[in-house]
Amino acid sequence: QVQLVESGGGLVQAGGSLRLSCAASGGTFSSYAMGWFRQAPGKEREFVAAISWRGGTKSYADSVKGRFTISRDNAKNTVYLQMNSLKPEDTAVYYCGAAPNLSTVVSGQGNWGQGTQVTVSS
Repeated sequence: QVQLVESGGGLVQAGGSLRLSCAASGGTFSSYAMGWFRQAPGKEREFVAAISWRGGTKSYADSVKGRFTISRDNAKNTVYLQMNSLKPEDTAVYYCGAAPNLSTVVSGQGNWGQGTQVTVSS
């Protein structure tokens, strides 16, 4: 099974940007659809973005469309989440996930990393 390690989280002011990275190992990265979820304190984990194994298909939650961009580099076994125009409501632990197909990732199933904290101050 693929192992995932997220990085790039931190504290940023509202309106700022962060780029999250998720490094994969132990599997054939290019065969997995990848995704990002997030969980804020006291809330359920929610879908943020997903990308197909070749990168040709992407899906976003309405709350992040136009602000966040998911991408992947199969040569580096890494998926990214570029987050711009951050808002305090984006504060959460962000998790990276891998699954055999896009719909499985979007549903929240598959393998998941330990998460990275993103805090947006107002």
